[in-house]
Amino acid sequence: MGEYPNIADHGLIGDLQTAALVDTNATIDWFCAPRFDAPSVFGSLLDAERGGFCSVRPTTDDYVTRQLYLPNTAILITRFMSEAGVGEVIDFMPVTDGEATDRHRIVRMVRVVRGSMTFEAEIQPRFDYGRATHTMEPDVGVGVRFSSGAQSLTVHRVGEPVHHGGQQAGRVEVVGDGLRITGTLEAGEITGVVLESGGAPPTRVTRDELMTMFLETTRYWRDWNSQSSYRGRWREVVARSAMTLKLMTYAPTGALVAAPTAGLPEQVGGERNWDYRYTWIRDASFSVYSLLSLGYVEEAEAFVEWLMARVHESVGEGSGPLKIMYRVDGTSDLIEETVDDLAGYRGSTPVRIGNGAADQLQLDIYGEAMDSIHLADTHGLQLPHAGWVKLSEMLDWVCDNWNTPEEGIWETRGGRQNFTYGRFMSWIALDRGIRLAVLRGRPAPILRWREQRDAIYEQIMTNGWHAERRAFVQHDATDVLDASLLLMPLMGFVAPRDPMWLATLAAMDTELVSDSLVYRYNPSASPDGLLGSEGTFTLCSFWYVDALARSGYLEEAQLVFEKMLTYANHLGLYAEEIGLTGEQLGNFPQAFSHLSLINAAVNLDYQLDHGSGFVDPVLVSGRRTT
Repeated sequence: MGEYPNIADHGLIGDLQTAALVDTNATIDWFCAPRFDAPSVFGSLLDAERGGFCSVRPTTDDYVTRQLYLPNTAILITRFMSEAGVGEVIDFMPVTDGEATDRHRIVRMVRVVRGSMTFEAEIQPRFDYGRATHTMEPDVGVGVRFSSGAQSLTVHRVGEPVHHGGQQAGRVEVVGDGLRITGTLEAGEITGVVLESGGAPPTRVTRDELMTMFLETTRYWRDWNSQSSYRGRWREVVARSAMTLKLMTYAPTGALVAAPTAGLPEQVGGERNWDYRYTWIRDASFSVYSLLSLGYVEEAEAFVEWLMARVHESVGEGSGPLKIMYRVDGTSDLIEETVDDLAGYRGSTPVRIGNGAADQLQLDIYGEAMDSIHLADTHGLQLPHAGWVKLSEMLDWVCDNWNTPEEGIWETRGGRQNFTYGRFMSWIALDRGIRLAVLRGRPAPILRWREQRDAIYEQIMTNGWHAERRAFVQHDATDVLDASLLLMPLMGFVAPRDPMWLATLAAMDTELVSDSLVYRYNPSASPDGLLGSEGTFTLCSFWYVDALARSGYLEEAQLVFEKMLTYANHLGLYAEEIGLTGEQLGNFPQAFSHLSLINAAVNLDYQLDHGSGFVDPVLVSGRRTT
């Protein structure tokens, strides 16, 4: 290997329990098994020499590549085009939509559609982030099994095509600690390999079995995609974002990971390299609106059930009743460590596994959680009695602790502050709790909740507002702006044409917005405890679209949205951030980026259809703003 592709030069495939990244040369350079947060099997994206990979490509260098998804599916096609022929590598994972399992298959189907082409497949697994050795047990003509402790990978060969002379094509050789398979295909011929975790012995896969897996996977994704109720202006990009979110959902529990990757840098060569293969209360709560707005009630319900299970656990430690993030199974052992064996993406170190922010106090998660639960309730997913009792206890805790300094939404490591966003979301938590109690006639200390809710409001209007800056600011000890406050009008805290809000938006336009791109804050003006800089946050850029539309700048909002679509990669995928020259930065793809795209598209459609600034109390976010 030796080279690193751009972060953007990847597609995502998955089976709803784990996922793999495939670059534009059809190399799988990131795959963890048996689930998203398990140790890697292929990790050359974080170390081109020692990380491990599975590549399939022509033996000649005289070709160009193009990549696309099979329409309305998560099946990825990498096309190799040369004067001698055109070949395709079709990658997918048969969907494992049920109980957790160790068995996960990556199907790599190879075919030639014009002329002829010789392909070379190389499989070089490196288990446990490249830290573990492995054994190799070949079964000549059938495949090979690689084993390393509890991890294993089996390579099943697909029946070789028969050429015109009656000769079978294909050569297998051991290369270092891996395997290389070479074969020539003529137009119309199909072969491939099936990679399987879980310890199964190698077997020969027939082409009929290969096609059955392909057709079943195609049918699954097209059936799922057809359930979408979205009929707006941006159907293709919304559908791709929805499928991307689905690919990042752990089906056995309904939990959504923030991203399927770890260690991809926010600044190439810098230290802002985090492990995002976990479920943030914040990110996943925002996904409830995205899912419900597209008609995916089952997925929204599954996550709300997962969320309520965490509420019932009520850890009651320094982070409050909820931790800010969990593993997909609901456990919270996210001890952060560095993997010194990995060189890091283009030298970006340290490579971190686990996440030390898990125990931070971030008050905003209670607002996001309550907002998603309230929204789900208004869509028929009502809480049982036991759930309401635990929510009431959680809201009582918010009453007691909302005025506590905290780490904030961006998980900075520069010390606790009285973050305005955390206060604002505490207001949301109590406001949504009051609404649920009144709507459903549930017992609750409503007078106390109202008193504390109103106290939060008064504090934000007094301490969160900076008179000289004429803007709401990040916290009460600074004049720094913060893009998280773009949610204030969306969630009903301020009227979208309130002069205080319009002044804040104008200040953000001047300081945080670069064309259509939005920085989350200015780290040079507000030290966050980390070295280096970062790109603009795609999440914030889509929040900006909605804020513009609601505030009366509808044409500008639509233009910003269309510009943001140009920053997607060739498959419509987004990382966490966008750099100065439009490059994708950070873990990829990012759930926050895609759910905010969906929300912006749905809300902007409604604004365009009903006039600038119009807010429907049910359809738009399911939130009443009066």
